[in-house]
Amino acid sequence: MSVGKIILQLLDGSLVSIVIFLLTLLFSLPLGLLVALGRLSKDRILRSLIKVYISIMRGTPLMLQLMVVFFGPYYLFGIKIKTSYRFAAVIIGFVLNYAAYFAEIYRGGIEAVPKGQYEAARLLGYTPAQTFLRIILPQVIKTILPSVTNEVITLVKDTSLAFVIAVSEMFTAAKAIAAAQTTMMPFIIAGIFYYVFNAVVAFAMARIEKAMDYYE
Repeated sequence: MSVGKIILQLLDGSLVSIVIFLLTLLFSLPLGLLVALGRLSKDRILRSLIKVYISIMRGTPLMLQLMVVFFGPYYLFGIKIKTSYRFAAVIIGFVLNYAAYFAEIYRGGIEAVPKGQYEAARLLGYTPAQTFLRIILPQVIKTILPSVTNEVITLVKDTSLAFVIAVSEMFTAAKAIAAAQTTMMPFIIAGIFYYVFNAVVAFAMARIEKAMDYYE
């Protein structure tokens, strides 16, 4: 099989990988912020529950979490699993996992902001919500961007784990073609795809960091 034909067959899988990546970021970044705020809450029960959630998400493999999200409804509640649920399970698993990592990144950024800024904002008449959104959050985003970039790059590669519940993304398609054609070429092309994808992501994040220099 020619390289061109292999690329065409991998195209659908690459689009699935990109969609998993984008949807995970779309939902996990805001969810991570909410989790971080819960982690910093004065409510001891909420704070403890959040700590347990983060501990589980960070302490167990993403592959295992995907399997639990997909097979859990059947084994726990006897709910019949539909094929259409596979992709949703991937997104749920990825979002829950990455939200936990982003939450800890957010928490570090929030705690790095000097307490005096909260007091100054209060003296100026800002409400707590205005203080956080207008003063604290922009500084937090600038501080955490390098760490977020690392997680985003990891996410690009982690999209390949969707194969564990038979979602046909780039890596799954490459394995199938390689097995059928007995050639390493699909893996090489998939590797190039992930490398280029990561390069684009790194470039985009670098541009965002540069734009955030305004807050120095």
